[in-house]
Amino acid sequence: MNQHPGVIAADPLPAPARGASATVEHLDVLIVGAGLSGIDAAYRLQERCPGHRFAILEARDAIGGTWDLFRYPGVRSDSDMATLGFPFQPWREEVSIAGGDAIRDYIVDTAVRHGIDRTIRFGHRVVSADWSWADARWTVEAETDGHIVRLTCGFLFMCSGYYDYAQGYTPDFPGHDAFGGRFVHPQFWPEDLEPAGQRIVVIGSGATAITLVPALVAQGADVTMLQRSPSYVVSRPARDPVARRLRAGLPAGVAETLVRWKNVALAIITYGLSRRRPERVKALIKKAVRDQLGKGFDVDRHFAPDYDPWDQRVCLVPDGDLFAVLRDGRATIVTDRIETLTPTGLRLGSGAELDADVIVSATGLVVKLFGGAALTVDGEPVHPADHLVYNGMMLSDVPNMALAFGYTNASWTLKCDLTARYVCRLLKRMRRHKMPICVPRPKQADTGREAMLDFSSGYVQRAAHILPSQGREAPWRVHQNYILDFLALRMRSVNDGTMRFLKRGAR
Repeated sequence: MNQHPGVIAADPLPAPARGASATVEHLDVLIVGAGLSGIDAAYRLQERCPGHRFAILEARDAIGGTWDLFRYPGVRSDSDMATLGFPFQPWREEVSIAGGDAIRDYIVDTAVRHGIDRTIRFGHRVVSADWSWADARWTVEAETDGHIVRLTCGFLFMCSGYYDYAQGYTPDFPGHDAFGGRFVHPQFWPEDLEPAGQRIVVIGSGATAITLVPALVAQGADVTMLQRSPSYVVSRPARDPVARRLRAGLPAGVAETLVRWKNVALAIITYGLSRRRPERVKALIKKAVRDQLGKGFDVDRHFAPDYDPWDQRVCLVPDGDLFAVLRDGRATIVTDRIETLTPTGLRLGSGAELDADVIVSATGLVVKLFGGAALTVDGEPVHPADHLVYNGMMLSDVPNMALAFGYTNASWTLKCDLTARYVCRLLKRMRRHKMPICVPRPKQADTGREAMLDFSSGYVQRAAHILPSQGREAPWRVHQNYILDFLALRMRSVNDGTMRFLKRGAR
């Protein structure tokens, strides 16, 4: 596979022994992470910044990020692939809500097809990055095979996701040590677990739990979904009928563009209606659930949260698979509080007991920014919570560093691709004007501070103390709206009066 014309990809260097002095390699751009956002960032660099020397550092030994890590039964996207997929490599499979294996294969195929795989250095976990104002560069240290390698780069692009790959979130359940069966977190699904014939209790009400339940039923398990409180759950066809018709009647490129924008518009309209008329949207969701489950099912107890739609992410089930197994009695749902785990299962706040051979704690993620790397500026620690977020992608007063962070109400890749394109615009301007430093700075001392994510989900609330803030107005406002971001990041000048471009040594 020939590399993209004009690309200068960095060749791997052998890792020096611990304590040995290393030859420091310099790159124009260093990308951290080889998941969806990292592969997208690399493609945009190849396409728009030919001649920039770059590499990708990936902590694991595989391409795919989330879609290589998660291997639990039924793992799939809860976003459509027309928007979760790469715009430069459209998803052309008939299934719109794809499984994890298919998504991982798609990411790998894209990386290989465009020569990006040859720029990846696997098994390199970034542990620290320090910016020098005097040198106008980052010094990055990564651990690999028990050694430390050091590189420098002009621009650091963090595409390592937003959660901890080494641990998932599990509440401190009373009686945990008393349980005599198997206790599993979906983030680390054991290969030797055979669901057939097992009594499995899945704790949780989010996307992972509602995915696991029908998948475990299909593998022959007796499944109970146990939730402390319900989530909004909506059904959507796994195969998009509109996309099928457009692809049948139009050239491929035109059809894919229309499908993508149709899904973008649908997401924006749905989210906007949810915020403006939440009671109306609640009623529509509840009616759809009742239509799926029948009149005898207690929808108000199990599928009617006490918050508004999109205060937390609305969960998607393809072709109503969760509703089907509940309607047919092949799975059970219980809404109750856990009092304690017991040797044979769980005792609930109501006094009821659930027997279990296996308990699956689908209870969420641990948020971790920058893949856990420690960031410093001239040796001073960077605490994201002390900073404002610029256009949802950079931190105030932190030079030459971008963070790929997707939408909470739409596909992750939509925002990450806009971010990658914007980074390329910055790099081109910096090189053209011989200004090696870019740093976003508020125009006034007080721009106002609000939570970066207006979301009540547990994983967001647990991470509130480490997340940056947003301001009252653009470019410090996080829109969660693709069209507004499209206008801001693709149509407006990067020289917006907030982004400062500086010579080496300037501050």
